[in-house]
Amino acid sequence: MRLHSRFRLLVAALLVAACTPPLVNAPGPSAPPADAAPPPRAEAPASPAAPFTSVEGITEYRLDNGLRVLLFPDPTKPTVTVNVTYFVGSRHEGYGETGMAHLLEHLLFKGTPTTPNVPQALTQRGARPNGTTWLDRTNYYETLPSSDENLRWALSFEADRMVNSFIARKDLDSEMTVVRNELERGENNPSRILFQRVMSSAFLWHNYGKSTIGSRADLEHVPIDRLQAFYRKYYRPDNAMLVIAGAFEPQKALAEVQATFGRLSKPAEPLPSTYTEEPTQDGERLVTLRRVGDVSALSAVYHVPEGAHPDFAAIDVLTHILGNAPSGRLYKALVETKKASSAGASNFQLHDPGILSFSAEVREGQSLDAAREALLKTVEDAARTPFTQDEVDRAKTALLKYVELMLNDSEDAAIQLSEWAAIGDWRLFFLHRDRIEAVTAADVSRVAQSYLKSSNRTLGQFIPTAKPDRSEMPERVNVASMLEGYKGRGEVAVGESFDPSPANIEQRVRRSQAAGLKLALLPKKTRGEMAHVTLNLRWGTEKAVWGRAEAADFAGMMLMRGTKKHTRQQLRDAFDKLKARVGVDGGATGGSVSIEAPRQNLPEVMKLVAEVLREPAFDAKEFALLKEERLASLEAQRSEPNTQGGIAFSRALSPYPAGHPYYAETLDESLAGVKGTTLEQVRAFYREFYGASQGELAAVGDFDAEALSKQVAELFGGWKSPAPYARIPVQPYKTGAQALMLETPDKANALFLAGHGLGLRDDNPDYPALVLGNFLLGGGFLNSRLATRVRQQDGLSYSVGSSLSAGALEPVGSFSTYAIYAPQNAAKLETAVREELEKVLSKGFTADELENARAGILEYRRTSRANDGGLARTLASYLYYGRTLEFDAAFEKRLSELEPEDVRTALSRYLDWKKVTVVKAGDFAGAEKKAKAPVATPPAK
Repeated sequence: MRLHSRFRLLVAALLVAACTPPLVNAPGPSAPPADAAPPPRAEAPASPAAPFTSVEGITEYRLDNGLRVLLFPDPTKPTVTVNVTYFVGSRHEGYGETGMAHLLEHLLFKGTPTTPNVPQALTQRGARPNGTTWLDRTNYYETLPSSDENLRWALSFEADRMVNSFIARKDLDSEMTVVRNELERGENNPSRILFQRVMSSAFLWHNYGKSTIGSRADLEHVPIDRLQAFYRKYYRPDNAMLVIAGAFEPQKALAEVQATFGRLSKPAEPLPSTYTEEPTQDGERLVTLRRVGDVSALSAVYHVPEGAHPDFAAIDVLTHILGNAPSGRLYKALVETKKASSAGASNFQLHDPGILSFSAEVREGQSLDAAREALLKTVEDAARTPFTQDEVDRAKTALLKYVELMLNDSEDAAIQLSEWAAIGDWRLFFLHRDRIEAVTAADVSRVAQSYLKSSNRTLGQFIPTAKPDRSEMPERVNVASMLEGYKGRGEVAVGESFDPSPANIEQRVRRSQAAGLKLALLPKKTRGEMAHVTLNLRWGTEKAVWGRAEAADFAGMMLMRGTKKHTRQQLRDAFDKLKARVGVDGGATGGSVSIEAPRQNLPEVMKLVAEVLREPAFDAKEFALLKEERLASLEAQRSEPNTQGGIAFSRALSPYPAGHPYYAETLDESLAGVKGTTLEQVRAFYREFYGASQGELAAVGDFDAEALSKQVAELFGGWKSPAPYARIPVQPYKTGAQALMLETPDKANALFLAGHGLGLRDDNPDYPALVLGNFLLGGGFLNSRLATRVRQQDGLSYSVGSSLSAGALEPVGSFSTYAIYAPQNAAKLETAVREELEKVLSKGFTADELENARAGILEYRRTSRANDGGLARTLASYLYYGRTLEFDAAFEKRLSELEPEDVRTALSRYLDWKKVTVVKAGDFAGAEKKAKAPVATPPAK
């Protein structure tokens, strides 16, 4: 399926779940609800903390109350991240408590007596927060603009909600339905449900076999006192780890930790521990799932040791060798032979013994039996086919690349350390890296032989075996003794503290031209000496590319699938060795490249990118494989509410006729276009249009600006597009209200979209007011009018919000609202959205609401400019628009001057519910049938 970029962005924005809060000065205390959790534990005196251990720039401290504290200073970040991990997940849930750890995570955003409105508090400070729950742990984190005040607030807030969260009945009543809607969203995905069924069969006794989201019955009936008891049992300092990463002063931070977390008492009751161990599996197990869908799927899992075991490094390498595309054995055995459209592998590295998983998707017309036979033979005969040194080296290079990239991003590392701490100790991350480096082909063969046995497999079929060959788990390891004396390595290079204000960026950016390309270069010191490059190329006219969008899309997708000098796998290997992330794409009106690479490797990466652009192979075999992948992807969306609703919404508003490069296709048109496109059409489009006659390149990070400019001229100077270029103007969206309802049978979750076009450019004087108004209506984190009403108050949706856009070159924009929900709640959902919009248009917002939202937007914009990759994309697009960051400065100045009536007036001028097109996609017939079904009553006694 193909959508014009404006429609792609619009639909993507509508379908992405809103997440993560922003922070406020803690409001004064208020009385807790009558059914809230008991008062806080008594404070304990704190004594100074001394370093417990230190590895590669990360230092651990331990407080007297048992809290583990990790400090990871990184002065290159304009932000500070606070991440609190509690060592409790779905593994710790008792009978009738499935989903409790995740449900409790939701309730910890419902407030404390000191901070009764958590979303508002987070939004005001421009925070990027979230909470996540997994099998062994739950974590809560927020990334804020770096300042002593913000860090102090975050530490105080997290210490407060560790022991003082309300956990009230009224909040459970509304949030339970939100979590249930999240469960329903997952029910729409047959592959996800299949995996849940396989896991529940693989683990007969251990809680790893239960999904973290929980069962519907447990969610709907959990008593509040059970939740409160679970909270008191596991939310305590001696069961938690605090990570602080980013720009902060360690000694100050440690003092603040002592002043907040250090005052919490360690409970007298001992911390409970789990003791269930899964018995050795004694035969193949089979699961069959029958639901509405379009593409068959296979999933097979095998038990492996716990994540801290030395074998897991070889298991990681084995996973990559079997599951990687296109070099992986499964890809070659299933995809290249057209037995399956996709195949892959993954593993769960956990506190207790986990699993190694393999999967495949099988299109209609392909034999499921043949695919299953090929998958099992490839997996379970793996040890009989010796692993080559090239396979092992390729896997290790890829795995170690991602380790290094993560360590270069302290924010990401701060969050990822939660996983390793939950396995047993955060230092396992570094030890595991060292172990991967030491893995040999013999190690990979050994673990494959030990664990990839038919008796250790859960696929979904039980076949009695006279002489079962079982995989015994090795003895548990002692993590403390294993890590005794471990020091890790030296720290990576640190960068500068960068001011992301528009004025400073403009002062430092260098604009020029090279080989017909406009350049914007901003060199600066970064952590790990990383640089980000964005390249946009433009070609063609409306008439020239008319009706050729499918061939154009294929041409863009084929670029990274091999050149005249390198195969697809050789390209991937080369980029891995250069430690570079590279994305290359193209379409009817242009192409784009994104690069993230270390300074010393950037010149070689640029050469390889130029080869990708200028010398594509357009290999017939790769083209056939790509076709199969695209067809499978499209066919899998036939019954999906999100896809069907998004297409219908785009087509209802799209003004473009068939053949136009911005035309919004139906799913059937997309499938026909993919099937009908030939390799010669793809090659012809490339020959006629590709070149660097028109385009923009922006770079931000650690690089030599003069050398990069010179290299750009050398690489692209002689490469010109044979065809002329003329920008294709964007046309206004269709007008006139419409109401569309699409049936998607057997789908527990539905999609709601409503919106209309706007005659608006982003330099319109009203645009800042509209942006602020939309943020208040449906942006931010759980603190907008829509989120407060639809999710927090009514409990109708897990994800609800709104979006507003304006054209940079033409006065063409849009306003949209979106939500996911249970089909039986369609009328309630639409009424709530309409009422909230009409209330905003008639009564506007309060001064406090406006001030908090304004502060949040300004901080979001500031931290966005601090992201090097995002800033490079902005600079490149501004070269095209002919603007500088003075545009941002003027926008933010206007934003800071707005009054509540300015916002209401602007919204009233442009938004009108009577003009919206409403699209609803879901199983409404099924919901109506269930509603009419007679309710069973117990027999009279």
